[in-house]
Amino acid sequence: MKITNQLRWTVAGLAAFAALTTVIEFLEVNRTVLDGSVINKSGIVRGATQRLVKLETNGTPSDELIGKLDGLVDGLINGNPELDLPRATDAKYLEKITLVNDAWQNLKQTIAAYRQNPAVLPQLIAESEAYFELTNDAVFAAENISTANVRRTQFTQGAILLLELGVLAFIFWTVQQASKTLQTAANSVADGSTQIATTLEDQSRIVTDQTASVTQTTTTVEELGASSMQAAHQANASAASAKQALDLSENGRLAVRETLDGIATLRAKVEDIAEKIMQLSEQTDQIYTVSKLVADVADQTNMLALNAAVEAARAGEQGKGFAVVAGEIRKLADQSRGSANKISTLVGEIQSSINSTVMVTDEGNKTAAAGIELTENILAVFQEIAEAVNEVSIASQQIASTSKQQAVGVQQAVSAMNAINLGAQETATVVSQVKSSTDELKDVARQLQVTV
Repeated sequence: MKITNQLRWTVAGLAAFAALTTVIEFLEVNRTVLDGSVINKSGIVRGATQRLVKLETNGTPSDELIGKLDGLVDGLINGNPELDLPRATDAKYLEKITLVNDAWQNLKQTIAAYRQNPAVLPQLIAESEAYFELTNDAVFAAENISTANVRRTQFTQGAILLLELGVLAFIFWTVQQASKTLQTAANSVADGSTQIATTLEDQSRIVTDQTASVTQTTTTVEELGASSMQAAHQANASAASAKQALDLSENGRLAVRETLDGIATLRAKVEDIAEKIMQLSEQTDQIYTVSKLVADVADQTNMLALNAAVEAARAGEQGKGFAVVAGEIRKLADQSRGSANKISTLVGEIQSSINSTVMVTDEGNKTAAAGIELTENILAVFQEIAEAVNEVSIASQQIASTSKQQAVGVQQAVSAMNAINLGAQETATVVSQVKSSTDELKDVARQLQVTV
């Protein structure tokens, strides 16, 4: 049974018991009052009768007193609310008061006879003495009844006291049980809050590390984009030089040395392009490594969110809000995983383009070497030099086109990194909010422990 229901039933039982004892005590007190009234009125009948006889013998009869005594005797037998007299129900007292009533009726006749013939005085005095003894017995019977009722009232009050002590003991036991239950619940809430807070701190550190890694990856990808643009510019410059060498080759033998120098310059630039492309390949590998790290972190975040959801389910009703937050964290982790996979795909495409560029660069180097060799045989290989320079120009244009494509891919990777970074920041904000809620829950648990 719930603690609130236990307390409600306890209070209701206590109220019912209090009402019952109040009614019982009221009835006992009322009975005591009525017993006192019966004793009092019985004594009045005894004394008033003697006074009536004295008045009659003194020559001052009182019909008013006779009427009063009639009402008292009848009330003692049949009851009279105006005189606070109950109906006689006790067998012994009823027997005594009935004898009093019979004697009273005889005494009234004797009084009437005495008023007509004073010689009846001895009979009147004798009946008065006998009537006194009967009223005296009635008074004693009423006192005995009152004493028995007082003893019964005392016994009833003792029983009520014992019952009250039992009720108080039960209430104390109920409060103790409720206190133990509340203490256990408070301890459970405090322990659960501490565990959740610990998990949130670990998750917060992971999210912070993830944010730092994403920021670093974004910086690296931006540097890769700058290198790609630089490679494109250099490829365009190489194409322009090749075009110029092609034009100069038509001027004949006088331009051979200049053409040779241009080819040497072209070869140096091609080697520089090859070096830049190798750097681009290394940076692409770094992007792949960072992307894999982001995917691993997303998997860890997803696992932590799953664990948090399990802990929220254990927490019951109080953990529903946290279960929703854990679900949102899992969604963010899945988005991070998807973005990381997309980056890995883009990195693979960039690597493929770089490999193609390396092959083209190697071909350019070979072409440049052949151009130098052909230049040494000026007269025989002018046409071949022109063709070789033309091929270099075409290759440079291809390099420029590839580099531009790489720059576009890098920009997409930067956008993906920014999205991941934004998601990580939102995750960190959510974790911070949940941690604040958990801290408040811990404070409530501590207050509950102190209160209980």
